Amino acid sequence: MNINLGHTSHSGIKRDHNEDTYGIDLDAGLFLVADGMGGHDHGEIASALARDHILHAIKDGVSIKQAILDANQEIINSSLEKPGDLPMGTTIALLKTNGSRFDCVWVGDSRVYKLSDNHLEPISSDHSYVQELVDQDLITAEQARSHPHRNVVTQALGVTDNSEIVISEKHGTIKKHDKFLICTDGLTEEVDDQTIKEIMSKALEPKEIGDQLMIQALENGGSDNITAIIVEFIG
Repeated sequence: MNINLGHTSHSGIKRDHNEDTYGIDLDAGLFLVADGMGGHDHGEIASALARDHILHAIKDGVSIKQAILDANQEIINSSLEKPGDLPMGTTIALLKTNGSRFDCVWVGDSRVYKLSDNHLEPISSDHSYVQELVDQDLITAEQARSHPHRNVVTQALGVTDNSEIVISEKHGTIKKHDKFLICTDGLTEEVDDQTIKEIMSKALEPKEIGDQLMIQALENGGSDNITAIIVEFIG
C-alpha cells in the first residue's frame, strides 16, 4: 500500500536540547520514535542507540521483540561502561506495516494512534504510573492528564533487565485513507486526544498535520521534547 509521510521533532520551549529521536525505513515499512531520559547527554545517546539498533536488526531479519531486547541490553551495557553516571534509558514506540496489516510495539509512554473512518483509536497503552491508576479505576483519564506523577514511566529500555522488561504489542488491519500517528509524550502531554483527532481529520498532507500538532503543543506550553511521525495510507 502506498503512503504519504510527514515527520517533525522539536526540543520544545522549556528544554535546551532534544533527547527524542525517530527512525524511518520505508522498505521495511518501519516507523519509530524514542524518547530518551537520563540527564546530560545520556537521554539522546540512549534514544539514538535504540533507534539505530532496532532499525538495523529488523532490516537483517531479526524479530521486532528480539531487536528491542537486544537494544535494551546494548543501552544497559553502555551505561555500565560509565561507572558513577546515572543510568540512561528511552521509551520506544514502533509501527511496522506489511501490506494491509500492521504491528504496533512499545515500551514506555510514547504512543501510536490510528485514525480510521473519522475515529481516533489509541493503539498503544502507556507503561506509566498514572495509566495503572486509570486501569484500576482509581482516577479518570482526564485526571491522569494533570496528575503530579503523570511523567513516571514503569517501563523503559536501558533501566530494566531483559528478564523483567515488558514489551507490549498490538496488531491490526489497514484500510485506504487510514492515518497513523507515532509520537513521544511531549506531544500528548500538551495536546489532548480530541484535538489530535480534529487536526488529523483535516484534509492536509501528513507534513502539514505534523506541523499543526507541533504548533499546538508549543502553544500549550511545549514543556518537553516533541516528536511525531504521521503516515497516511493512500492505496
